[in-house]
Amino acid sequence: MYPKDLRYSSEHEWAKVEQGRVRVGVTKFAADKMSDVVFVELPQVGAAVTFMQPFGVIESVKAVSDIYAPVSGKVVEVNTALGDTPEVVNSDPYGKGWIVVIEPQDLEELEKLMTADQYLKVIGEGK
Repeated sequence: MYPKDLRYSSEHEWAKVEQGRVRVGVTKFAADKMSDVVFVELPQVGAAVTFMQPFGVIESVKAVSDIYAPVSGKVVEVNTALGDTPEVVNSDPYGKGWIVVIEPQDLEELEKLMTADQYLKVIGEGK
């Protein structure tokens, strides 16, 4: 349920390194807590993002939540499909529900994030 090859933030984002870039989404835990996602505010391609600073917003029937950058860098891709089908964040948070791809300034920032096992402990599902 929480892929081991990802890193996780305390704000419930996941980060996956792909060919030197970082794909970002929200965790299943966050998607489940938010309930039905109805809107995702995406940054523009080219926008600068800063480690653990908000860069977008997710709205659900329950709440509005900021999305935080797991690395500093530049947004090089956004998941425009979320404009028409934001609910995919709930149904496929680690696949089609991704949010952005960031060209990182320093991949070592990912070391400040949690492993899957550490994240599971934080959300109360770990040993």
